[in-house]
Amino acid sequence: MKPAPFPSREDIIRFIADEREAGRAVGKREISRAFSLPQGGRIWLKQLLRELDAESEEPRKRRGHAADLPPVMLLDITGRDEDGELIATPAEWDQAGSPPRIVVTTPRKSLPGAPVPGVGERVLAKLHARGENGFEARALKIIAKANPSVIGVYRAYAQGGGRVVSVDKKSRDKELLIQSGDENGAEDGDLVTVALHRAGSGPAGFGRWEAGLARGRVKERLGSVNSEKAISLIAIHAHGIPQEFSEAAIAEAAAVKPVIAKGLESWREDWRAQPFITIDPADAKDHDDAVHATVDEDPNNPGGFILNVAIADVSAYVRPGSALDREALERGNSVYFPDRVVPMLPERISNDLCSLRAEEERPAIAVRITITSDGRKLRHSFHRVLMRSVAKLAYPQAQAAIDGAVDDVTAPLLASVLKRLWAAYEALKRARTERQPLDLDLPERKLILDAEGRVLRVMIPERLDAHKLIEECMILANVCAAESLERALTGLIYRVHDEPSVEKMRGLSEVLASIGQKLPKAGALQPALFNRILGSVKGTEHETFINEVVLRSQAQALYSPENLGHFGLNLRKYAHFTSPIRRYADLIVHRALITHLDLGSGGLPPDLSRKELMKIGESISASERRAMAAERETVDRLVAHHLAGQIGATFVGRVAGVTKSGLFVKLAETGADGFVPAATIGADYYAYDEATHSLTGSRTGESFRLGDVISVKLVEAAPVAGALRFEIVSEGRKGKPLRSGPGGSMSKGRGSRAAGKGQFTGSRAGSSRRR
Repeated sequence: MKPAPFPSREDIIRFIADEREAGRAVGKREISRAFSLPQGGRIWLKQLLRELDAESEEPRKRRGHAADLPPVMLLDITGRDEDGELIATPAEWDQAGSPPRIVVTTPRKSLPGAPVPGVGERVLAKLHARGENGFEARALKIIAKANPSVIGVYRAYAQGGGRVVSVDKKSRDKELLIQSGDENGAEDGDLVTVALHRAGSGPAGFGRWEAGLARGRVKERLGSVNSEKAISLIAIHAHGIPQEFSEAAIAEAAAVKPVIAKGLESWREDWRAQPFITIDPADAKDHDDAVHATVDEDPNNPGGFILNVAIADVSAYVRPGSALDREALERGNSVYFPDRVVPMLPERISNDLCSLRAEEERPAIAVRITITSDGRKLRHSFHRVLMRSVAKLAYPQAQAAIDGAVDDVTAPLLASVLKRLWAAYEALKRARTERQPLDLDLPERKLILDAEGRVLRVMIPERLDAHKLIEECMILANVCAAESLERALTGLIYRVHDEPSVEKMRGLSEVLASIGQKLPKAGALQPALFNRILGSVKGTEHETFINEVVLRSQAQALYSPENLGHFGLNLRKYAHFTSPIRRYADLIVHRALITHLDLGSGGLPPDLSRKELMKIGESISASERRAMAAERETVDRLVAHHLAGQIGATFVGRVAGVTKSGLFVKLAETGADGFVPAATIGADYYAYDEATHSLTGSRTGESFRLGDVISVKLVEAAPVAGALRFEIVSEGRKGKPLRSGPGGSMSKGRGSRAAGKGQFTGSRAGSSRRR
């Protein structure tokens, strides 16, 4: 019950609405300050906000759209409705069902410099619910101007000219006509980008079926579509990921002078004597972080350690407002493909001056952390240093040394460096166990390519203690950065991960019920709740798919100056500090530390407002989602290319998704995603049952359920689209026929299990975990 002096529920709702209308961020902190709530009142406020969130879920569910669209996302403006309002859809959409229809509003009186979007443009926009009519959005920034272009495969005609088949499944122009003279040297089978002309009748000599198609001119040849090296280019162009640096940025990078010991600034400490090492993937080209640990000699901390984490000092070379800085913000992060990297910073910075290479002096921002024998942090301090890594180790190499197989590099380091690090890690492990972060077990696939970019095999790398050691060190360093900046009472960009929504928890409960389990009852939502779920299915046939369902139930992590905590890691304060070479968020945190801890030059501008930090957070969150989608699509395309020569082969897979249209299947060996149209399953009518996430035969009772292991035959592959189509060749579950009720949906199979072509449907994109 609300104490009498507290504001009313209506007062809170009105305040939130007014703040959001004014474009200001609003959360528990702002509400508490506005109404001068005492400490005890914040518990009541938290419960009230939970109730308001829960009440807002039902209207959104009735609209039939995804209830958890992020508050800020990239939108593609596709046209106007009958009232002239701009209509958009999410630029990235990997959920079941059609993407929601979003109205992009344009204020009658726009502020000077405010973005005025148009049809065909991609925008970063802020979303909110629009009553019973879906969502509406306000454009924050135009990401890509309306310069209509298409990426596709060129098909030449014998008489000259040809057509381009778009690789974008969402493209309005599936095919474009290319007149003779507009080929720009393109040859049959080339992957090309095309500048659109206008819709209209095809030129003389083209068939009737081509009349009315849009025309275009080939702008750029990207290489043969049959070359795997062209696959990542599809994602780069389709998502508008900047590839080339401006001349100004290249010139700035070339002019940078290295930080060296001679003439070292007074505020930069000399840490070159400390034996730091880097531990990274064997093929890593840039090295953000180095680590070092010693036993704490303080008698008041028996069994404790001093852990030093040094991070590349990018702020020494990339200054606020410079050309390098502007381009880093635009990119937001580096994008990693199996065959290439699109870096956030030029190679002169990322792979040279800021890479903590062995036996080379490098500037760094280091955090010295004192921990107890059970991994609790006692204190920490930040330092701006000059350091030198004594060795570059790969994860398997470091692990092998600890396991007793040393080599020429690790033998001299085993006792004095590696064993001390591992001892500190054992302490950190104890603290992690007590903290109980979300403990998902979803190994990620890695593609092994040959020199020509062809997939040799798909593997799941072993998860080593060496990986976990570096991860725990980085998490602790990130916590230290957030705590120091909060203590300085300054704004910063947190890495936030909110708790799951009411609707997603409801969906998880339904999935658990379908396998005979109940969602454990608990008070406050904690990662431990999900860990109990995961523990209950460990070692069973349901283990893999329940891990995936729990992952899908989580909110999306993002960057924000408002601290929501990090639910997955079970941390109250968390900021990204450890990868400034490849993430702009980390560079902002470095600059904030420099400014507010008085660590020299290159800090945040003093006039950078919270509103500007909010915009930066929104922009880099959108860039991260763009990168994740591009990386995921490229892996899907490469795997589809790899499997295209195995049409007719049989594979073992697991049902990863069920819709009324059919089954999404993930192959066990490669992790490839494909689709089984319901019409090809068998000679029966199949009803979709939402409660059990299954398709069940109305006559036979045979069913296929989320998580089932099945055998499938590959019948079609579209490498450019990254899509695979399968047919089921194994039997389903035996059961009672399911009558289709008001909520059911029927799909009729065609003939025998291996017969029927069905409609080709692209694969569902998988998930990527980023903390």
